[in-house]
Amino acid sequence: MSEIPAKATESEDPSGGARADAVGFADVPSVDAMSVGDAMWQSSPPGSIYDYIKVASFSIGPDGLVDQWSLRAEQLFGIPTEHAVGMDPIEAFVDPELRERGQRKMAEILDGREWTGVVPFRVPETADGDPGKEGLAEVYVMPTRTEEGERAAVCIVVDVRILRRIETDLAASQSIFGQSPFGFLLIDPDLRVRRANQQIANTFGGTPDDHRGNGVQDYLQSPEAERVTATLRRVLETGNSITDMQVSGFVPGSEERRHWSINLYRVHSGSGRPIGIAWLGTDVTARRAAAREAASARRNLALLNEVGARIGNSLDLETTARELLDIVVPGFCDLATVDLYQGLLAGDETPPGRADGSAEVRRVAFASAVSDAPFVGGGAPVAVNAVHHYPFNSPCADALRTARPQYVPAEEGGPVQSTLAVPMVAHDTVVGLVQFARTKGSEPFGDRDRDLAVEMAARAAVCIDNARLYRREHERALILQRSLLPPGDPEASGLDIACRYLPGNAATEVGGDWFDVIELPGHRTALVVGDVMGRGLRAAVAMGELRTAVRTLALLDLEPAEVLSALDEIARGLGTPGGVQQATRAARRPREADLSEVYLATCIYAVYDSVTRRCTFANAGHLPPVLVEPGEAALMLDVPPGMPLGVGGEPFEEVEVELPEGALLALYTDGLVESRDHPLDEGLQAFVGALTDPNRPSHDGPPSTAAALNAETHRDLEDVCDHVLSTLDTHHGEDDIALLMARVQGLPEDSVGDWTLPREPRSVGRAREYARARLQSWDLEPLIDTTELLVSELVTNALRYGEGEIRLRLLLDRTLVCEVWDAGLVQPRRRRARDTDEGGRGLQLVGLLSAAWGSRRTPRGKTVWFELPLPDGETGMVDPAEALLSLF
Repeated sequence: MSEIPAKATESEDPSGGARADAVGFADVPSVDAMSVGDAMWQSSPPGSIYDYIKVASFSIGPDGLVDQWSLRAEQLFGIPTEHAVGMDPIEAFVDPELRERGQRKMAEILDGREWTGVVPFRVPETADGDPGKEGLAEVYVMPTRTEEGERAAVCIVVDVRILRRIETDLAASQSIFGQSPFGFLLIDPDLRVRRANQQIANTFGGTPDDHRGNGVQDYLQSPEAERVTATLRRVLETGNSITDMQVSGFVPGSEERRHWSINLYRVHSGSGRPIGIAWLGTDVTARRAAAREAASARRNLALLNEVGARIGNSLDLETTARELLDIVVPGFCDLATVDLYQGLLAGDETPPGRADGSAEVRRVAFASAVSDAPFVGGGAPVAVNAVHHYPFNSPCADALRTARPQYVPAEEGGPVQSTLAVPMVAHDTVVGLVQFARTKGSEPFGDRDRDLAVEMAARAAVCIDNARLYRREHERALILQRSLLPPGDPEASGLDIACRYLPGNAATEVGGDWFDVIELPGHRTALVVGDVMGRGLRAAVAMGELRTAVRTLALLDLEPAEVLSALDEIARGLGTPGGVQQATRAARRPREADLSEVYLATCIYAVYDSVTRRCTFANAGHLPPVLVEPGEAALMLDVPPGMPLGVGGEPFEEVEVELPEGALLALYTDGLVESRDHPLDEGLQAFVGALTDPNRPSHDGPPSTAAALNAETHRDLEDVCDHVLSTLDTHHGEDDIALLMARVQGLPEDSVGDWTLPREPRSVGRAREYARARLQSWDLEPLIDTTELLVSELVTNALRYGEGEIRLRLLLDRTLVCEVWDAGLVQPRRRRARDTDEGGRGLQLVGLLSAAWGSRRTPRGKTVWFELPLPDGETGMVDPAEALLSLF
């Protein structure tokens, strides 16, 4: 409904407001309630039609001049009474072209004829010179007589333009009110419906006239009716409009709650007095439903975005499950649990889900927005970390079996009213089950909620499966790496060894750090520490290949620089299918490097001779070793770093250092001295300081025996390792840590026998005599016969096939080692002699009677050696006679 604009102001009221004051707004009875007498004598109330059409009147005397001029005429024409009385209306208001016709009409009127017509008029110019306005008036002229009986006339004048405007406004108002798709109500000051349009009748039933006299309570229920009534009164009292007021209720014949948007404004009469309230209502039920759907979609999208952003950052199964519940509670549900297959947590290759869905699962996470509320949606409460299984016929087992979500019935009297059991499916494999529950008072789960739950569970399942795969690879790499490290505490001649290996934490992949202790002939020891660049199973495999290559090259008794050169070639061939040769050919062709196939590693290789206590170092891009001499501060040895393995093209240098008795040598990887919070220089200084620290743990008191001395020395070295790890920042977990420490304990002089023999046949007998005498001094009589026989064979071979002087050396440590040196470069080769051959069985005999034998190159020739275990009363010695007979 549209308000009819008020055209009159209080000053336009001809009565000067007396009429409005005389008749109160609330005292005006309705037209239907008026009697005939009331209708005749009741003064026109405010809002009368006369307030809009502005009816004016004046009278014309017998002379055709104006003799009376009403206040309405004064307002309509703008001419005061004192000027209008005595005017000729034809001369004053009619255009000159129409005056002649006007004079004839005036004569007819004064002759007693009535006349009605539309007359154009023009107001005369004012005294100020302003041009008069033009208009169109509908005039009704009625003949009258004066007291003297002369003919006169009364003229009733209405502005035609105002009439046309009123007609247009009424038509527009009727069209808007009757044809509008919105509901219109015109409510009177008593808050009763005075008029309703067809849309209201279509919504609440009946015809528009049936709604007359209805109140708000006829459309709305309490307390909504009271709220709307109070709002109507406020609008009526203050005149402040209400826009988009939300009202809800029911319509006849439907139990669906409807929602309306209501606009209220006060309606005024032409004189400006309030006559009621206009109610414009729009049904927004569908809009609100769409808004709820849009809000739900936005909420769901926000949840999915949060799930994608927050879940899966830890690569830990339990942490990922807890991250999911932190998001969905309470944003999506009130309670939630996550169960994962027990086999998956145990590291099985595939999740052990049985066909019936009742395999063992472990409750890994639980969250509740309700204080002290147990999860009762799936049977008896299950504690976190408890292992359980679902019955075959349960909805949870069905969800695991079919990989489809299931609704779980609520328990009688429980706080949960709606539960969803959603399987966690990743790559077509069910890895667990997540349950979402809403308590009473919350909205039950719908189809849209179910789809959202499935999507969130699927995303979490992918993260959990990725964590499972990462954990599997991490464990395999760790197992591989540990299997390639020396088992237990390595033993070496002339060295007390202590080592530590700390893998990175679960959040970082396994690195390629390794260390090794390799026993070499002649009571020498190779110490190796390396680090393959990169992480994961690939780095661990590369580390294993390099470690195997190091051990193989070490057994060839190559110099340290030669070992690193060969390792460099091997490292360059690791990333090439064709191996070293293919890598060498490819290096000659210009091409872009494929960094994913490049294997780089740092390595330091040291060979220690326990007889001379000299150690030869070669370095391939590794951190320098640290030496601590007795009573001195720790220092880093100046070993040329060289290029990392796999780069190629650069030679490696060797540095020989004599280590004093009791000195401490430390080899390590960068994880010990470098982290995100501690730069390398700072870590190296801290490491050197920890080795120099005089307050590190030590054991006081002299040992009683040599065995006790060795045990005491080893305990002290273990304490040094623990002291270093506790002093430095070794808990960052960013990289693996390898630490190899060796205490120098050279062979005593009385444990070494060294003789030079001339190249003559008598030297064979002298060699046997020297060996017998020294073994008798070492109380090794059980080894005399075997040693004499083998020494005789090696010296004889040196005389026959070697060159230069012959040197015989016996070394006693954990085993007995015999070495025969000469200047010949031809290495002895063991062959199988035929039955008819008189010779060729010497090296076979050496192999039968010794624990190990071999030969190695030296700077001045070669050395052939054999090793015999020391008699311990349990290991039986090989009879030389039986060994000789076994050759035939």
